[in-house]
Amino acid sequence: MSGDPSSSAHDSAADAAVSGQGPEAAADTAELQPDAAAASVAEGAPAGGNDNEARLEQLEREHSSLREEHETLRSQYMRIAADFDNFRKRQSRDQDDLKLQLTCSTLSEILPVVDNFERARQQLNPEGEEAQALHRSYQGLYKQLVEVLKQLGVAPMRVVGQEFDPTLHEAVLREPSEEHHEDVVIEELQRGYHLNGRVLRHAMVKVSMGPGPQGDAAAASAGDNATAGQDSAETMEGEPNHQEG
Repeated sequence: MSGDPSSSAHDSAADAAVSGQGPEAAADTAELQPDAAAASVAEGAPAGGNDNEARLEQLEREHSSLREEHETLRSQYMRIAADFDNFRKRQSRDQDDLKLQLTCSTLSEILPVVDNFERARQQLNPEGEEAQALHRSYQGLYKQLVEVLKQLGVAPMRVVGQEFDPTLHEAVLREPSEEHHEDVVIEELQRGYHLNGRVLRHAMVKVSMGPGPQGDAAAASAGDNATAGQDSAETMEGEPNHQEG
């Protein structure tokens, strides 16, 4: 029967006999198979280690490249941020300057009206109740205008008696003066104004030239007379008194 164990064992022994190997040779072959598998694993181990090292080196190179790229992008970001901050500050300054220029231009157009108010105030001498009432109304308008200018930062210059300064004054006339030294403002012809410390309009002034030729001659004559008087006094002291003799 095909399922008989004794027949299977007999067939295996027959196959071994045919192949020229006995039962001992078959056992040796079975024992060698695990050794061959271990040898195969041992031969594959170095190859796997080399792959890991290569992969690690590749990852390190990629990390270094990404770090350099990060530093480059960070530097670019810092430069862009600094440029934008400078641009913002420059825009703010330009806007402030433009606003100040517009304010100066507008106020420069208003200042002649203030000048006319000043002239009218100096020239008018109202008489009668009606004229005085009109004058008071005029004075109220003038004070209101001056108050508005003051709130905007406009302040008048005080120049009489000051040294001439071309950054503040515009010399229209020069004349000799016995009371003031040279380059001293002796009269204000048109009032100047400041706007928050900045010159809004230069003051037109008359400047002293000093005593002048006549004053110099008079001073020199006075000096000569003083010297002559001193010499005369010395001569009188040195003369003998003939009356006593």
